[in-house]
Amino acid sequence: MTSMSPTASTRQRYSKSHPDRVVYAGVDTHKELHVAAVLDAGETVLGTRSFSTTRAGYRALLAWIAEFGELARIGIEGTGSYGAGLTRHLAKAGVTILEVDRPDRSDRRRKGKDDDLDAINAARAALHQRRTAIPKSKDGAVEALRVLRVARAQAVRERRNALQLLRMTTVSTPEELRDQIRNLTRMQLIRILAAWRPDVSNAADPVTAYRVALKSLARRYLELSDEISDLDELINPLVEALAPQLHTEVLVRVKFLGKMV
Repeated sequence: MTSMSPTASTRQRYSKSHPDRVVYAGVDTHKELHVAAVLDAGETVLGTRSFSTTRAGYRALLAWIAEFGELARIGIEGTGSYGAGLTRHLAKAGVTILEVDRPDRSDRRRKGKDDDLDAINAARAALHQRRTAIPKSKDGAVEALRVLRVARAQAVRERRNALQLLRMTTVSTPEELRDQIRNLTRMQLIRILAAWRPDVSNAADPVTAYRVALKSLARRYLELSDEISDLDELINPLVEALAPQLHTEVLVRVKFLGKMV
């Protein structure tokens, strides 16, 4: 996300109580509640407070900061996770946002977790612009592409796991079943297993149980393959629009690797 500087109207809107004082804020983000802190330019802590992770909570957070002065910039932990919603809200309001690195885990274990202190440290980082970065955009085509790719990657992992489990199960399958599926290619095996119609009323029988399990794994593999194809139909146009050259290179590599497999 490109760091946005507050417009004149935004400054006037969020600096009513102390218009001549510049303040810096920090937020320690969580699933249900965000903890915010406000400092002045001399690092004096002006206040800390918790807010719900809702749009009403985001509006209340901005209004509360405005009570202390003109907000110069705000440091937020976890702008890509728990702080994503707040980051989007503040960006739309024209607030300058910095992503703050989370405190060192060993330091946290040694000193204990203190949400107020983490928020204060985030505000100090924003004040001095240390341990900070410009947060990535969480809207538009780039965010859409990221979310779809996350879903696709998970589907690919689950399909791989299903295939590995299927292969392991076929190794221990009773001989009367193994004889039916010997010398088949991977896709022949999967399609034959998916088409099996075992008598589930006799599931206590090991042969029947193997039939049910193999059919389940094969169908899972095919369903995940369909899911991946559906996601690719959505992802490919986005990649082509955002990076045409990259999209062409990826297609060439995929086709080349497909021929090698």
